[in-house]
Amino acid sequence: MRASNKTRILDAAVRVINREGVRAVTFESVSSEAGLTRGGLLYHFPSREALLRGIDAHLVQGWEASMQAIAGKPTAQTTAVERYEAYMRVSAQSATRAELLFMLESMDPETGSAPWNEAMLRWAPSPPAAGTVAPSAWDPFIARLAADGLWIYEAMYNGTLDAAERAIIVARLAQLLKSEPAS
Repeated sequence: MRASNKTRILDAAVRVINREGVRAVTFESVSSEAGLTRGGLLYHFPSREALLRGIDAHLVQGWEASMQAIAGKPTAQTTAVERYEAYMRVSAQSATRAELLFMLESMDPETGSAPWNEAMLRWAPSPPAAGTVAPSAWDPFIARLAADGLWIYEAMYNGTLDAAERAIIVARLAQLLKSEPAS
């Protein structure tokens, strides 16, 4: 039951953030949204900082689970191109306010780890090695930049694309990935 209450709390906190922003995350707002007592929330998250770190990890886990579902297998069993394509497809979905805010501000001050950065290293194409001049070597990274831009376009600028338009964009981005040899 504790795990389900913890997930319930994190899901409630994400709803508060999507509706009102991170500043609205208080023990009162989250416990009310989750339908739990403040004590029930404090049992799982003894401080606001612990709650925020929990939200961050929860969002990253959900984001990675979406990419694994699209890839159809665990991360360790995917090729680079399969991971990149899953990243493109997830990025073609609209980002939530909570995802963007936490992606921008993600850093555990105690450990110095950045969960979003760690996930990006697993899933998103990196720039090619320094000095690379072959244009096709840049294609996977350019596809990533375009996918990131699509995500931000809808989240920050109220841009809207329907499913058919998104499918066209993802198909074009997937073509750029074909220049990257599978690994």
